[in-house]
Amino acid sequence: MNRNAEILCIGTEILMGDIVNTNAAFIAKELTGLGINVYHQSVVGDNPNRLKEALSLAFSRADIVITTGGLGPTYDDLTKETIAGYFHRELICDQPSLQRIQSYFASIDRPMTENNKKQAMMPKDAVILPNDNGTAPGCIIESEGKTAIMLPGPPREMSAMFLDSVVPYLRQKSDHSLFSHNLRFYGIGESQLEDILRPLMEKSLNPTVAPYAKTGEVMLRVTASAKTEAEAEEKMAPVIAQIKDQVGEYLYGTDVDSLQQAVVALLSKKGLKVATAESCTGGKVSEALTQIGGASGVFECGICAYSNRIKQELLGVKEETLQKYSAISAETAVEMAKGIRKVTGADIGVSVTGNAGPLPSEGKPVGLVYLAVESDAFSTVIETHYGRKDKDLRELIRYRSTLAALDLIRKAANAL
Repeated sequence: MNRNAEILCIGTEILMGDIVNTNAAFIAKELTGLGINVYHQSVVGDNPNRLKEALSLAFSRADIVITTGGLGPTYDDLTKETIAGYFHRELICDQPSLQRIQSYFASIDRPMTENNKKQAMMPKDAVILPNDNGTAPGCIIESEGKTAIMLPGPPREMSAMFLDSVVPYLRQKSDHSLFSHNLRFYGIGESQLEDILRPLMEKSLNPTVAPYAKTGEVMLRVTASAKTEAEAEEKMAPVIAQIKDQVGEYLYGTDVDSLQQAVVALLSKKGLKVATAESCTGGKVSEALTQIGGASGVFECGICAYSNRIKQELLGVKEETLQKYSAISAETAVEMAKGIRKVTGADIGVSVTGNAGPLPSEGKPVGLVYLAVESDAFSTVIETHYGRKDKDLRELIRYRSTLAALDLIRKAANAL
């Protein structure tokens, strides 16, 4: 089977923006892991003629077409009928599917209406995909080198069916799979990272190295095609080692979901505790840390010191410091970080103070932020400017300041 698939999501509600098409993202990611290329994704409404057109176009450029939606019991759920017609297959009642649907309604003590029997009508000679989370089974049709895989629309039903039934089906069609590692970086932009690693990226065909940017950070995905995971790891190891050698100072984690996850794991590993003192971020650093399971072992206290009075009374910031330098200053940030350590006895104290907007404050421009970290082995204060125009500038400043604070905690933990 040619490893080339197209995703075709069916539903007028998707086209109208009533729901977000998460199904395509899920399927594309899973297909990548199976070593199957996805060059096109499409969305079509609940219209048989437009569905036929989309299906013909999809099969003109792919050997596998995976559809989601249109398997329900209502009159406009026409996916099976349309695709069966494309393959010149008649629909017949699949008795095991009908029995499962009947059992489902019996289990929830609700009557089964006549139109639900429609969901048990399947293309002749199709591979049936059972649905353990709903009433609509899926199916697979193969003919003359083309394969149609039909899945239900609700994400909970679709994802379970894909993992339980479609993945094993596709795996048996190929002796190669794709294996990846995601390397996450903070403190370096995508363009700079690519400039440094471009020779490596250009010569690496298996494994491949691809950059992905998100707000405030960059990810590199290293992907190898191999028969086994061990073989893939052997191919990826020297490439990852070279990446670490060239830009390892910015690498905060491999195969982690977020900077805060990496920070909590590092603190846990070293048996360290951190405390936060925040002004303009309003507790977002504390929130980021406590989003991670196990944070209670490394984080005991955060003080949201929004007013100067609280900065003085709880964190020990000197009145003369505030008068001479203002609350938005390197001097205040340092005293906040020292103060939170003194109050809590934490190994690491981190502070954030700045102006998130929308107007200048204390004569300081929007986007000016100071961050400080205090520990026995690593102490520093940094000045950052997040002043670009953005409709959500205030939240952008707070978000990027939170990332910067997390990275300072990471650096301090690595030094201890």
